[in-house]
Order: sequence, then structure tokens, then C-alpha cells
Amino acid sequence: MPDPLALYIHWPFCVSKCPYCDFNSHVRDSVDQPAWRAALLKDLAHEAALLPGRRLTSIFFGGGTPSLMPPETVAALIDAATGHWRADPDIEISLEANPSSVEAARFADLARAGVNRVSLGLQALDDQTLRWLGRAHDVAEGLAALAIAQAAFTRTSFDLIYARPDQTPDAWSAELDRALGFGTDHLSLYQLTIEPGTRFAALQAKGDLPTLDPDRAADLFDLTRARTAAAGLPAYEISNHARPGAESRHNLTYWRYGTYAGIGPGAHGRRGGLATLRRKKPENWLDRVAALGHGIESEEALSPAARAQEALLMGLRLAEGIAPARIAALSGLPETALLDAAKTARLIDHGLLWRTPDRLGLTEAGMPLLDAILAEIVAV
Repeated sequence: MPDPLALYIHWPFCVSKCPYCDFNSHVRDSVDQPAWRAALLKDLAHEAALLPGRRLTSIFFGGGTPSLMPPETVAALIDAATGHWRADPDIEISLEANPSSVEAARFADLARAGVNRVSLGLQALDDQTLRWLGRAHDVAEGLAALAIAQAAFTRTSFDLIYARPDQTPDAWSAELDRALGFGTDHLSLYQLTIEPGTRFAALQAKGDLPTLDPDRAADLFDLTRARTAAAGLPAYEISNHARPGAESRHNLTYWRYGTYAGIGPGAHGRRGGLATLRRKKPENWLDRVAALGHGIESEEALSPAARAQEALLMGLRLAEGIAPARIAALSGLPETALLDAAKTARLIDHGLLWRTPDRLGLTEAGMPLLDAILAEIVAV
């Protein structure tokens, strides 16, 4: 039986570009909505023809700012996807949204279109920080949007960015306590990272943007995990926290190295050992769809080593860890070739990794050192 399938749909447009953002997002004065709806449906149909007979477990509208999409476009894409594939009875349909009053006014229509989970980009709970992050909303508008989202959708998550310059443990603790008091079943809590090509990266290069000391950032990471666990939303992935059963099923498909289709500008997919990539610039993607019936830029056959490496790098982000035997079966490599046995054993002895007969994962002490541990133990 074919693997179940997750579908990612990329909407590339934003009202403005945030200074920390390196996502494929673009600001345009106007968007030809009928043309975009038709192109997305055509790109979807092409991908569906290459993945027949699948069970669709999730749809995720990401961006950009997909809450700027007309609800009728969202509905058309959901209807098409669930027509191409057999949808799970409890399919998760998520949409990323900015907490502006204009977008919040669409939440009820988006819920009627079929969206049952929203991920809200609050990012901070104080106005000064929101201005510094380049956000268009203030705290009052954000919390009003959160209340509307909680009334409209079955499940609600929101994002916050921490480890900001000069942020103290007391300040983050108070902000986190406030966030936990809103009653959502999922939080995405990201440490601020300065990504190449962003405005923050340019400021840092000029010496105009300090970053938090790594030791202080590690303290905030530990505080975050302890506080969310105590509130009943333990970390199930390095930056994501949920009540048991409320984890993002779509993102779990990525982290567990499942099959997923990606449509829209710049969208990635993993299909039958192929890494698929759509054209990134919106206008180039539209031209590609008009000419060929799809927006694919490239389809690369992944080597066994590349598949194993991806599965290891994604899976070890999870609290549940990895099943090396499954990764060996997915990649076609022997299990003994995946990890450096001696280094893995040493890190287990040091309390940074745990191992059971069929799984391997990072301990609480190991999670802050994820990147260094991956570089140490991944052998492929």
C-alpha cells in the first residue's frame, strides 16, 4: 500500500517583508486572484497525477501570508485535493495567518472553506518588540485575532520568537506564562536566528544588531522546555510544543520523513525518492505553469546516502527520536552505515543521547546541542 501523503501549498505574498524572514515571500501591489487560483489548481493536478492512490492526511497552506488568499481559492484547492486523493476522515487542514484585523475578518470564511487548524504569527507579546520585528500588528490586535481564531477553528497554534537581544530570563518567563494562559493546544517557540540575505543579517554585518550570548540563549531554551512541560505542552520537536494528540500532523510527516507534495512558488516535495522543487519567483512560476502545466523547476533523484542523511537530520529533532531500522529500509543502506557507532555510544554515556532496542534520540541535555551532535554522529 502506498505511503500516506501530506500536501503543502505555498502562497508567496505578504503585505510587507519582515527583517528576520528568509522565506519565499514577496510584496506585490496587486495579485491576479483568478489567475493564481487557476495556476495552483493546475500545479496540483499535475502532482496528483504523479501520486495516484494516496491517502491524504494533511494539507498545509504556508507562505508568505496565506490568510491573504481569498477563501474561495482556499476552498477550491481543498475540494480539488480531496477529489484527487482519498482524504482521512479527520484530515488536518492548516493555514498560516497574520494577526491583523483585516485577515481575522476572513477566519470564519476560511473555516467554512475547510480549514480546521490555524497557525497565527503573533511573534511577541509586547508592542516595542513587535515594532522591532517589523510586524504590522500590535499586541491588542494580535490578541483580538487570537480570540477570533479560537472561536473559528477547531485547533489554534501561535508562534513566538525569543532569545532576542538583551532579553532576560525574567522577561521571557513572564511573556511565556502569558502565552500559556491563552489555552491553545500548540505553541511554536523559535529562538531568533539571523538568516543570510535578511535585513537583520545586513544590520548585524554593520555591527548594528547584537545577538544574545549563546549561554544565555541556552538558559532561555531550558526555561522554555521546563515551563511548557509543566503546563502540559511538552516539546515534541525542538521548537514545537503541544498537548498530547495536538501535534502538527503535517509537520510530523516532514520530521518522520514521509511522502509530501509541494505546489506553488518555491515549494519542495519528496516523491518516490525524488526531491521536487518549484520555481521560486512568483512570476516565473506562473509562466512555467502556463507553458508546461506545472511549476516544477527540478526533480532530483536522491542517493541512498542523501535520503538517509535527510531522515536522520529531520528525525533527531523529535522527542520520539528515530528508528534506525526504518531509515535503513527507506534508504537501502545497512543500519550500521547510518551512524558512527563509537561516537554514538560515547554520547549515550555522556547523557546526551538515549537508546532503546529500536530507537535513538536526544536527551533533554542533548537537545540544545542538536547541530553539534548531528555533525558528530551522522555517518552518511
